[in-house]
Amino acid sequence: MKITAVNVLHVKPRFTFVKISTDEGITGWGEAVVEGMSRTVETALQELKEFLIGEDPTRIEFLWQAMYRGLFYRGGPVLCSAISGVDQALWDILGKSLNVPVYQLLGGSVRSRIRMYKHVIGDTTEEAVQSAKQAVAEGFTMVKAGLEAKPRFVEGPAFISAQVERMEAIREAIGPHIDFAIDFHGRVSPTFAIQLAKRFEKLDLLFIEEPCLPENVDAMVTVARSTSIPIATGERLYTKWGFRELLEKQAAAIVQPDLAHCGGISEGRRIAAMAEVYYAGFAPHNPLGPINLAASLQVSAHAANFVAQEHVTLGEGYLKKPFEVNEGYIELSDQPGLGIEVDEIQLKDMMYEGNWRSPRWFHDDDGSVADW
Repeated sequence: MKITAVNVLHVKPRFTFVKISTDEGITGWGEAVVEGMSRTVETALQELKEFLIGEDPTRIEFLWQAMYRGLFYRGGPVLCSAISGVDQALWDILGKSLNVPVYQLLGGSVRSRIRMYKHVIGDTTEEAVQSAKQAVAEGFTMVKAGLEAKPRFVEGPAFISAQVERMEAIREAIGPHIDFAIDFHGRVSPTFAIQLAKRFEKLDLLFIEEPCLPENVDAMVTVARSTSIPIATGERLYTKWGFRELLEKQAAAIVQPDLAHCGGISEGRRIAAMAEVYYAGFAPHNPLGPINLAASLQVSAHAANFVAQEHVTLGEGYLKKPFEVNEGYIELSDQPGLGIEVDEIQLKDMMYEGNWRSPRWFHDDDGSVADW
């Protein structure tokens, strides 16, 4: 079997799909995007395409190594996201060619269903509370809320009180038996993250996500040692090398690689295995589309240290048969490859040029740049 085509499809609202075709008629799908830089990743994919055409798609590890190590410069979000999309599609092809799910190729599943969690959304506390209640009513056993937008590195008591009141209201609304996580999104300084964490400890959180930015691992270590709440992070880290120091210094209790960024299924399962050595959990990041969700579910089915799976779509309008969440879980599929069938007819109405831009935030009082 040989690769005959690599096509890139930008799909609304901000997804980028990779379609790899073969001379045996088997097609594989992946997802590759850097949010706000879709066309930059597309260029990387077109350059990788020159190498991939004519290659055997079942030699996944060889192709991964050649794409990553065949260049003088390694890593980074653009190259790793491009590789991720290709890697997902190659596993999809291999699974389809052997008529087995990808998780079987990884060594089999360790669970029969995958725990999902839902985002709490709302501009006001009242809206957030209603969103959390709706998630519980839908059967989810875990929710995640985020800090309000555009905080400064350090804020005063008014901001702190507002966050505490918001999160307390959510906890009261969902009750003590629903798991609750808070995403700091790397928007505040480590010092301020510690202040907030101390106030949040009474909420019995499952984890705090990205309490500070990931570039300085020692800063994350300081936060982790300053609170009893488990720390989760990793969405902005790429490949096993990006997670090495984080795990060695035990800066996080849960790793969150994104399989559309970190190096795909191949690297995602290696990161999960690395985390297992340090007794850290594995909770794949995924604010993207249904193909990345499908890839994440395959690794989550196999990873012994899996915690919970993020999602923003179940594939309505993208997949012929969208995923279904029952009682907060997605049942493990026995369908081959990634277990999905992309609806290319519906995709035609959702295509766009890939020109979605990440919002740039600025502080209202002085116009300085705020972290997104």
